[in-house]
Amino acid sequence: MNQSYQVKLDTFEGPLDLLLHLINQYEIDIYDIPVAQITEQYMQYIHTMKSLELNVASEYLVMAATLLALKSQMLLPKQEIEEDDEYMEDPREELMHRLIEYRKYKDAAEKLKEKEIDANQIFTRPPAVFDHIDSSQPVVKGDTSIYDMLHALGKMFERKNWNKPLETKVTRGEIPIEQKMTEVLDLVKRSKKGIAFDELFDYPSRAHIVATFIAVLELMKGNEIQCRQENHFESLYVFYMED
Repeated sequence: MNQSYQVKLDTFEGPLDLLLHLINQYEIDIYDIPVAQITEQYMQYIHTMKSLELNVASEYLVMAATLLALKSQMLLPKQEIEEDDEYMEDPREELMHRLIEYRKYKDAAEKLKEKEIDANQIFTRPPAVFDHIDSSQPVVKGDTSIYDMLHALGKMFERKNWNKPLETKVTRGEIPIEQKMTEVLDLVKRSKKGIAFDELFDYPSRAHIVATFIAVLELMKGNEIQCRQENHFESLYVFYMED
């Protein structure tokens, strides 16, 4: 299944966004980036996207090459520098400045988004009583990103030994995304307390995995379902977003 679907969510903007996600997730000091660790984690995401045959934008591959080059530089033996010699620039410095600037703009955008959300919560109609509705455990929109989902998918491949080889069959047609969206939505609706992300993938076929993953993304964009994760590295759960 050659899938050319372009993944585009609010939290999926480019390689710098992915690097910031990793820095936050692993609590890395942005002023002292461990290049070997961040490169390894970044490449895991790239491999996961490639294993799904999702198009990986060229800027992600350029960043991968940049990280690998930095890693090679950091592994080279350090030369002794005399006091009179010029200051040797840290090879990570340019990347660090790019990340800091990007984070400033991202934080500013988040604050503007919060103001927009607050403004949208202003209503003029009188309050209504909804005693018949059980709101003891409301499902609210979480902050799970596309990267959290890719990480969960990669971990699922490892747990279920689906890395190599995935079952491949030559078929005349592809799995309709609309059909898969209906199947996923039915599964989620039947589970009042949420369904584990892994349980949506019940067949080790690349076509089924890609179709299911894209169906989940489409349902999330339509605010029909929501993925939630209590803490980093914990299991993802999918909930139905009721009106």
